[in-house]
Amino acid sequence: MPNPELQTYLKSHALTSPVAVILAEDEVELDNTVRHHAAQGFGTILVVGAVSHTAFQDLDNVHTFYAELNQLEDSLDILNSIIPSAEGRWIYYCFNAEYLFFPFCETRSIKDVLTFMEEERRTSVYTYAIDLYPENLSDHRSGVDIDSAHLDLSGYYGMDRFDGPDMVERQPEIFGGLRWRFEEHIPWEKRRIDRISLFKATKGLKIGEDLRLSEPEYNTISCEWHNNLTVAVASFRVAKMLMHNPGSAEAIQDFRWGGSGKFDWNSQQLMELGFMEPGQWF
Repeated sequence: MPNPELQTYLKSHALTSPVAVILAEDEVELDNTVRHHAAQGFGTILVVGAVSHTAFQDLDNVHTFYAELNQLEDSLDILNSIIPSAEGRWIYYCFNAEYLFFPFCETRSIKDVLTFMEEERRTSVYTYAIDLYPENLSDHRSGVDIDSAHLDLSGYYGMDRFDGPDMVERQPEIFGGLRWRFEEHIPWEKRRIDRISLFKATKGLKIGEDLRLSEPEYNTISCEWHNNLTVAVASFRVAKMLMHNPGSAEAIQDFRWGGSGKFDWNSQQLMELGFMEPGQWF
């Protein structure tokens, strides 16, 4: 159900674009998540979930709302309740322990990205969710450690999306990371690592349980005439989930494998690995 306090806020306050919605499923790495995105230049940051009303008071554009996010549907209800109030504005969403990276984000802001995308006549940005995990799981059984964060350097693949017998153009399905290597613990419908994390809100737009948007063109990786800018979300969410679930936590002793490498926390590494690209002229 939509959060009453959040709805009251949305009715009485104009959201400043771009809007970041951070869904706090728990408090793990929430402070780092919020501050990472605050530094990227978002106009309004809404933190909804397992968060204190007094958190982040030193950040003027961060607003917190407590909500029980027990399952994905709860988070989607929150997002879909925000979209109508943000019509015409860009929205980004992520979960706690997730970090947005875009090309050259060390020297450019999220507003630079969106200005570029507007010039490209795009209303959404294709996103790769890249799993992070600790170097030594025995020392970090929560599945989270910023200082020793690793990621899979290989093992990713894409498939054409089909709607019945027909291929859906420019909507590849991407797989890899922990969801691929530990697929026995992940339901098939939750193994994709592609999502649309950044999009322009329009009337009637909704996010479905597969994290696709109700407007088909929003789900495309690029326009028809050339490649567009893509972004990446570096995410501990799957590692955290695998360690929270008793069955998978008991079965998994280490996340590392031959394809693991240290995450450098910069956009250049992600571009070199092919997890995002700057488009034609960004």
